[in-house]
Amino acid sequence: MRIPAALCLLLLPALARAETKPVTPDPAILHDLAPTGTLRAAINLGNPVLAQGGPDGPAGVSVDLARALAARLGVPVALVTYPGAGAVSGSAGSGTWDICFLAIDPKRAEGITFTDPYVLIAGSYLVPAASPIRSLEAVDRAGVRVSVGRGSAYDLFLTRALTHATLVRAPTSSEAVTAFTRDGLEVAAGVEQPLAGYAATHPEVRLLPGHFMEIPQAMGLPVGRPAGAAYLADFIASAKRDGLVRRGLEASGQDPALAAP
Repeated sequence: MRIPAALCLLLLPALARAETKPVTPDPAILHDLAPTGTLRAAINLGNPVLAQGGPDGPAGVSVDLARALAARLGVPVALVTYPGAGAVSGSAGSGTWDICFLAIDPKRAEGITFTDPYVLIAGSYLVPAASPIRSLEAVDRAGVRVSVGRGSAYDLFLTRALTHATLVRAPTSSEAVTAFTRDGLEVAAGVEQPLAGYAATHPEVRLLPGHFMEIPQAMGLPVGRPAGAAYLADFIASAKRDGLVRRGLEASGQDPALAAP
């Protein structure tokens, strides 16, 4: 049976409201993702690719994703900020946050269930301009001190990968660069973008060519929440497919090409 055109026009507003009306998730999903009735999202301010600003007004792609997830769940969102990734992963299971935004790492996966990556960034090395170190391989030698942010993805990775160089851990990734310059260390390790930005304004240092690791950034939640984990995996897949991740990166001044496929 054909519906008259005039009736179709009358139905359009109702159909639009039906399409945009939030669908209440299963109670098990809400229990896993927002047990207090509010989605508490851990925001790592130590990674400027994912989050910018301070505790009072964080912004960036991770903040955008947290707000979009809360809207989809139909609950308010609370942004719980941390100065570095180590502080976020170290508080997994403490009950202070429900979701997080961290690099995937086997050690972290003991307490956190991760989605597929939504952003792919790289780990790079910073060295003094006059340093004899010219390659990634030359970093792992006796007497080379590598400054890293404690508990960061590259700290965890380099702890496993380096056999001769010595890791010098700072409280956060930004403080690792400060320690590198202040204490005359041989190398600083970190996310490529902020290290490249630092090198561009400090001619006394340079970025080594290449990357020592790929850093897959994902959303996560404490282990033992299967309904929430499945829902979160579907959400991040939709956020990538619909362009939310790319738009969030671009809006915060980051390269949208960093969005994971």
